[in-house]
Amino acid sequence: MATTVPVVEEVEDDSFLPIIHDVIKCMDKESPDVHQELNKLKTKIQEAREQISTMPGIDMSPALQENKLQTLREQVQTKNQLLQKYKSLCMFDIPKPS
Repeated sequence: MATTVPVVEEVEDDSFLPIIHDVIKCMDKESPDVHQELNKLKTKIQEAREQISTMPGIDMSPALQENKLQTLREQVQTKNQLLQKYKSLCMFDIPKPS
C-alpha cells in the first residue's frame, strides 16, 4: 500500500520579537548598528501591513464577516449531512478481495 508523505510548507517567521530584541541589544551597547536594526524592524512592519491589506475580506465590516462565516458554517453542516446520508445508502460498499 502506498503511503503519502505530508507536504510541510515553510512557515515564514512573522515574529517581531527577535528584531526588537536586536534593537534593544544594539541600544544597550550603543552600537552603530542600531539604525540597521531599526530599518529591519521598519521593513518587517511594512511587510506585515502589506500582508494585512491583501487579506480576503479585509474590506468587509465585522458584521458582514460574521454573516459570511455563519453562511459558510451552514454550508459545511449541510454538506456533512448529505455525505453521511450518501454513506448510509450502502451503494459505496465495495466487496473486499479474499
